[in-house]
Amino acid sequence: MPFPAARLRSDKARRSLKAGPAQTARGRTLTITAATIALGLIVIASLAIGARDLTPAELWHGLTRTDPIAAAVLWEQRVPRTAVGLLAGAGLAVAGVLMQTLTRNPLADPRIFGVAAGASLGVVIGLSVLGLTGIGQYVWLGIAGALAAGLIGYAVSTVAARTTGGGTVTYALTGAALDASLSAMVYAVLATDVHSFDQYRFWAVGSLAGRDAEVAWGMAPFLLGGIALALLTARGLDGLQLGAEAAAGLGHRVGLTRAAAAITVALLTGAAVAAAGPIGFIGLAIPHLARWAVGATHRGQIALSLMLGPCMLLTADVIGRVIVPGEAPAGIICAVIGAPMLIALVRRARTVTA
Repeated sequence: MPFPAARLRSDKARRSLKAGPAQTARGRTLTITAATIALGLIVIASLAIGARDLTPAELWHGLTRTDPIAAAVLWEQRVPRTAVGLLAGAGLAVAGVLMQTLTRNPLADPRIFGVAAGASLGVVIGLSVLGLTGIGQYVWLGIAGALAAGLIGYAVSTVAARTTGGGTVTYALTGAALDASLSAMVYAVLATDVHSFDQYRFWAVGSLAGRDAEVAWGMAPFLLGGIALALLTARGLDGLQLGAEAAAGLGHRVGLTRAAAAITVALLTGAAVAAAGPIGFIGLAIPHLARWAVGATHRGQIALSLMLGPCMLLTADVIGRVIVPGEAPAGIICAVIGAPMLIALVRRARTVTA
């Protein structure tokens, strides 16, 4: 039977879940529909804009393979690159939603638990120890490293939280310590191999350039599986954001929800980081924007994040292709876009609270 205090807090929190500009189901649907349309337009821009811009007619003939030149540009370069952007952006955004709820920290991002550092270590091992050179080869090691780091980080954090009673603070501190340790191992390996450092530097800045169909197909099962898990844990996360006691009072299995969310974050972040590099701000800023737009219910946040994350990453990628004679990495453009957007959202939230 639910505890009275937990039920009181849950009733109050459930009412707060309706806050935001899209308070009704119709409003949330319209918001997600608008984001979907925007994503469609950005995908078209990603396919059409590049070193050789394609007209609408060339784009159509290339997609239908009736123009050999346009078809080669699209299917060998831009379609895989856009697919990686769609998957990586969605994965990082959804992982950010889950991580901020799991740690109850609005400044948390998917790199907590050392997942990004684990992916980096896997990539470095592939480059330096195994002598791999192609992204399609070492992406698998990046995914494996991220999953291993995420699971180890969650296990250590859970044991430490039960022992010390530190709660979510313990998760954050343990994750930060693991991230620092794995990062130190990465740079220790790179310090002895200059050639691998040059390749790692290209990956670490965060970019969609050079990503082919092998990379897209390699990351797709992990990201699609992670997104499915995220949707399955949405109800449990709605309860978890009220606090462990309130969630248990509502009948949620708190331990199972936390474990499922941690595994999901590791899957999503690991695959996205391994394929596109440690791109920042998507997992931090997009959850805030989704929460502001559709309220605190996780199904709505996840659905909107699936649209907004790729929007941000592909927009950054397209901008990077046109602002300089060469090409600016998407990770740098994401930071330029994400920082002021996050500041604006935080200022708006403080104004509303005041």
